[in-house]
Formats: sequence, C-alpha cells, structure tokens
Amino acid sequence: MTSVDTAESTTVPTARAVLIHIVSSIVSSPQEVVVNEETSGTVTKLLVHVADGDAGRVIGKRGRVINSVRTVVAAAGTKDGRTVEVDVVDS
Repeated sequence: MTSVDTAESTTVPTARAVLIHIVSSIVSSPQEVVVNEETSGTVTKLLVHVADGDAGRVIGKRGRVINSVRTVVAAAGTKDGRTVEVDVVDS
C-alpha cells in the first residue's frame, strides 16, 4: 500500500480536487481540510482530515452527506480511471 499526501503526485487528481472542493464548502474551517491518499492495486482511498468540530458536518445525519460525497467522488474517479473510496479520519 502506498501513501501519498501531496497533490502533485496523486493518482486521482480529478477525484481529489472534487473531494477537496465539496468538503471545503461544507466545513466551517476550510483551511484545515487535508486529504491523504492510499493506493492499493486499482483502488485509491482518499482519507479526509478536518478540524475537530467539522467531522459531524461532513458525515451528516445517518451518514447521508458522506454517502453523497462518496458517490460524487467515485464518479469523478472514473475520469481518472481508478476506483476511489472516501473515508473521514478522526483527528
């Protein structure tokens, strides 16, 4: 498994940009949004780190917001030719 945390060396630039844009629009501290990347085979996992109080905003009631984000980012990942998964990491 490979871990990447810089935008220049990403394997899914479109999906990463879409994820950062959406999450930054949702949270109250957009400057603290960090997306790390783990690649394994044909699957790329994007790990979203947000400020302490913003995780609930990203997840939403019953996970509805994060599920919608996952759907949109997965669609963007197809443009990059990769399967993309999104997880919110507790800080």
